[in-house]
Amino acid sequence: MSRFARTLCSLQGGAFLWLAYCAVQSARNGATWEVWLFAAASLLPVIAMFREYELADERRAVAVRAERLARLRVHAEEINTACCERWWTSLATDHDPTCPNQTRRSAA
Repeated sequence: MSRFARTLCSLQGGAFLWLAYCAVQSARNGATWEVWLFAAASLLPVIAMFREYELADERRAVAVRAERLARLRVHAEEINTACCERWWTSLATDHDPTCPNQTRRSAA
């Protein structure tokens, strides 16, 4: 979760606490309709906080998926640029006689 999202969640938590406090004070003063209004309004910051956490999890999942795809692309490129069967089995130390990438040793 980013620093901005954490700050936003803490502000939303503060708004929840303030609205809940207003609901309690309204109940102590006997204003019934205000209690319900403040109680309903205090749920909105809680819903927004859960939404921020869900968005952070989704962003993290997208980043992980993108990283995995990048790794798969790199491995696919390595496999596609591979030479011959002997090159693979000899851990890139020898080539087939018919391989165009076979390195010739000089006579020197």
